[in-house]
Amino acid sequence: MSASISKNYPDPIADSLSLELENMTAGERIALLYERWGDRLVASTSFGLQAAVMLKLIADNAPKIPVIFIDTGYLFPETYDYAAQLEEHFDVDIRVYNPQMTAARQEALYGKLWEQRKSGLVKYSAINKVEPMDRALKELKADIWISGVRRSQSSTRAERAYAEQQNSTLKVYPILDWTDSQVADYFLKEKLERHPLESEGYQTMGDWHSTTPVGPDGDAESSRYGGEKYECGLHEISGGDFQI
Repeated sequence: MSASISKNYPDPIADSLSLELENMTAGERIALLYERWGDRLVASTSFGLQAAVMLKLIADNAPKIPVIFIDTGYLFPETYDYAAQLEEHFDVDIRVYNPQMTAARQEALYGKLWEQRKSGLVKYSAINKVEPMDRALKELKADIWISGVRRSQSSTRAERAYAEQQNSTLKVYPILDWTDSQVADYFLKEKLERHPLESEGYQTMGDWHSTTPVGPDGDAESSRYGGEKYECGLHEISGGDFQI
């Protein structure tokens, strides 16, 4: 599960699991994964715009699984406040992982990596997101990873299967088929708290230096990393950069 340049690749287990999950609800998918893999299973959260949806589904269907939160040290203050609210609201097992290199040291050694185009973004992702996630998976002895990736979020996710093998980790996406309207309906139905920056025009949520509100003619993909890329490094598809 080490951080490396790699590609997702076809896998019989992932293909079979994707077919099995196809006609289930999101809650049924999570419950099945926990029943089948137990303590080999983890989830992740960024405390982003749809975080409450996944945390609610996990709390209802598999509350004992660890939920990994990668704190880059560069999140919006509002995101930290939102994380505190959701942690208090949901009875889930949040595990916080930070980069081994502090933000101050990174900037002293490398400058502002997020301003250094593709090569800087790859290094930034490796230090702040991939390495902590890799370490979390190893420490928790997990090789099944639940994520809230959805097909409708971006063109890079449109062809995803419900399960895919990424190096030695099987990644599974319980709400992959949910549309934006389904997410909105779930927020209303369950009376879930919204991320405070959503009302300010943000359609996606990441680090403060690389995420901007979306204007009238913009889209979510152009609001991340100045339009250079959308994925942070944890959910790249074939031909992507650093991955778990």
